[in-house]
Amino acid sequence: MNLESFRCDHACRNTCATLSEALRTETKLVEFYEQIMAECDYPEISRFVRELVEERRKSILRIVQKLNEMYARGEIMDGVGASFDPAKR
Repeated sequence: MNLESFRCDHACRNTCATLSEALRTETKLVEFYEQIMAECDYPEISRFVRELVEERRKSILRIVQKLNEMYARGEIMDGVGASFDPAKR
């Protein structure tokens, strides 16, 4: 992904395109680092790259958690909005 061409569309509802793109990018980085670990037999570098993988996996988890929060919040807001809609009562 090219950062200069990336623009948020600001159309988030129950999900976020920006966070989804960050999730894809972080996942690709983990895959790349895992390939390096498979190829590299130098212990110091291997340990360093393993640490990078662990950090990226933590980032992935945080992004997934935030996306889940957004989804849950959207569902709650939909429920609140529906409770005020007389046509749905």
